[in-house]
Amino acid sequence: MMKLYWSPRTRSFTALWLMEETGQPYERVLTDIATGAQKTPEYLAINPMGKVPALKDGDATLAEAAAICAYVAERYPEAKLAPPPGDPLRAKYLYWLFFSPGCIEPAIVQVATKIEMNPVAAGWGEAQRVFDVLDAALSKGPWILGESFSAADIVIGSGLNFAVRMFRMVPSRPSFDAYIARCMARPAFQRAETIAAG
Repeated sequence: MMKLYWSPRTRSFTALWLMEETGQPYERVLTDIATGAQKTPEYLAINPMGKVPALKDGDATLAEAAAICAYVAERYPEAKLAPPPGDPLRAKYLYWLFFSPGCIEPAIVQVATKIEMNPVAAGWGEAQRVFDVLDAALSKGPWILGESFSAADIVIGSGLNFAVRMFRMVPSRPSFDAYIARCMARPAFQRAETIAAG
């Protein structure tokens, strides 16, 4: 059985929601980052970065929310959280799965901290463009791949929920609000919220 190392009010929510979407049993290991549990030698053996979430699946260990989503979606193909290899949608799925940590998260930090960045030097370009591109994609909806919900929606939906709805770090847009509402309506999202709330 997979073990998910998590802590409330962190990126762990992404992995919790993902695991709930699979419908598969998994063990939750609460990792209290307030007490430094993520800095113990035992935990650093799983994730040397000392962050949550992390996942242990037998002898395999990994961290980073998007990587966990990619791994689990492939491990449980019956959950239909990723287009299979050969499906033309797989290219867009991979693009959006990694757009979140590569572009959305840095853009959120840039907007929230008001840091000026040279768009040529910043790996994500410019925050305004990131949100405009995401806005255009989500306006087509209902999901980032159109009609198909995927693990990419879990990564993007978690990030937007955190940045727009919960902490108001990023200005709201109609497409963002509608998308977050669709995410929140999913039973697996609701179960993950209940778990995260303790």
